[in-house]
Amino acid sequence: MLFDLDGVLTDTARLHAEAWRRAFDPVLKRAPRRAREPYRPFDPDQDYARYVDGRDRMDGARSFLASRDIRLPEVASPQRDESLAAVVRAKDADYLRLLGERGIVPFPGAVRWLETLARDGLRLAVVSASHHAREVLEAARIASRFDVRVDGVVADALGLAGKPEPDLFLEAARRLGVMPGRAVVVEDAVAGVAAGRRGGFGFVIGVSRGRDAARLRDAGADLVVDDLGEMLR
Repeated sequence: MLFDLDGVLTDTARLHAEAWRRAFDPVLKRAPRRAREPYRPFDPDQDYARYVDGRDRMDGARSFLASRDIRLPEVASPQRDESLAAVVRAKDADYLRLLGERGIVPFPGAVRWLETLARDGLRLAVVSASHHAREVLEAARIASRFDVRVDGVVADALGLAGKPEPDLFLEAARRLGVMPGRAVVVEDAVAGVAAGRRGGFGFVIGVSRGRDAARLRDAGADLVVDDLGEMLR
């Protein structure tokens, strides 16, 4: 069993979305607009789900800004100090502040299902684009439940492509010693569901949390649930 982290196991996706809003909105305010075109802030629900959720940080920033016809250099230059890297750094700093202020809560339904899967002898992995997955898992007190962790730090070290490419999930399956066709992917992001499908995994479960159920099915989820506690029924 291969689990995404934010929004699947822990209620941290909302913190990511809020941190992205704080990082993107100054860029949106400064961007030139056509006459009478209104300023549209980053939408923590729709924009986050469509362009950012589940992706590598740079990929997510690039994808969202491109949707608003904004293209920034990867890194700052003497001609322009605004860059994708600066946006990502601002987001990361705000995310860490929000974690400290609000704490981390695992979803009770997810915890109960993890306990059941462990009793049944299944090997478990957590697969996340986040560079702070270890800290989140430890703060939520669920780190010990997983045999394998493949996250943004591992992706950087190995040069793995982010979701919707399947590289992170395939590396986790390799470390678990299981063929993809014998493993299940659990995801709340369209990009993550697409990665599970592209990787040839045997079954993909989408977690909708009351939103985007149709988009998760369209991306290839075999089953969509609102909460992982439903898997215990």
